[in-house]
Amino acid sequence: MTLLAIDCLCKSFGTLVVTRNLTLSLGPDERHVVIGPNGAGKSSLLNQIGGQLRPDSGTVRLHGKDATGLSPEKMCRLGVARTFQKSNLFKNLTVLENVRLAVQAKRGSGYSPFRTVARARNLVERASAILDGVGLSARAHMAVNQLSYGEQREVELACALAGEPILLLLDEPTSGLSPAETRRMIDRISALPRNIAILMIEHDLDVVFSIADRISVLCYGELIATGTQSEVSGNARVREVYLGAHL
Repeated sequence: MTLLAIDCLCKSFGTLVVTRNLTLSLGPDERHVVIGPNGAGKSSLLNQIGGQLRPDSGTVRLHGKDATGLSPEKMCRLGVARTFQKSNLFKNLTVLENVRLAVQAKRGSGYSPFRTVARARNLVERASAILDGVGLSARAHMAVNQLSYGEQREVELACALAGEPILLLLDEPTSGLSPAETRRMIDRISALPRNIAILMIEHDLDVVFSIADRISVLCYGELIATGTQSEVSGNARVREVYLGAHL
C-alpha cells in the first residue's frame, strides 16, 4: 500500500530549479529520510507536500487522492502535520497551553466564552496525554521560553502530534541540538506509533541511520538514489555528491 505518492514534481524560481521531475512514494507505516547537500531542495519538497509551496507541475497524492497544491489547512485536515526548521511556538505560553491550542485547532473549536467546562477539560486531557507520550509532562506548566532549545523542539513535535496525523513531515528535527538532546529526539521519533508515517529531512547521518527504513538522496532538486542504508551507502553517485568522507 502507498500512503503518499509524488509523481514528476517540478518547482523552479526563475532559473533556480528546486525540484526536478521528482517521483517518490511512502508506505503507511514507513520512516523515510531525505538527505542531500545544502540547496538540494529538501525543504522545498516538504513545502510542496505540506501546502506551503505550490508545485509548477506534477502531482502529490495522499491515499490515492489528488492533494496537489492544497493549502496547509486542507492538508492538515487530510492528516498531514509537520515541524519546521524554525520554531513556531508561542514562547510566553506554557507547554500545555501550546499543545492545547494545537488540539483545539485540530478539533475545529475556536475561542468561545460559552465553551463548557467539560469541553475545555477534554482539550486539556488530550494535550496532557500527548505531553506524557513525548516525555514532557514534568514541563507542562513551564513557559516555553524557560525550556532548553532541545525541549522546545520536543514541544514542536507534540504540537504536530496534536494534529492526529497519518503523515508527519519533520524538517531537520535535530538541527542545533546537543548530542544528548539529539539522542532523546531520536528516541521520541522512534517511539511514535507505526500508524504514523514519517517523511523527514536530516543532515546528521547517525540520526538518519538510526531512524530510516528507506533513504532518498536529493541533489539540485533531483532524486539520485532511494533505498536502504546499505544500498544508498554503496551508491557511487551518492558517495560522490554527498557522503564522501562520511563513509
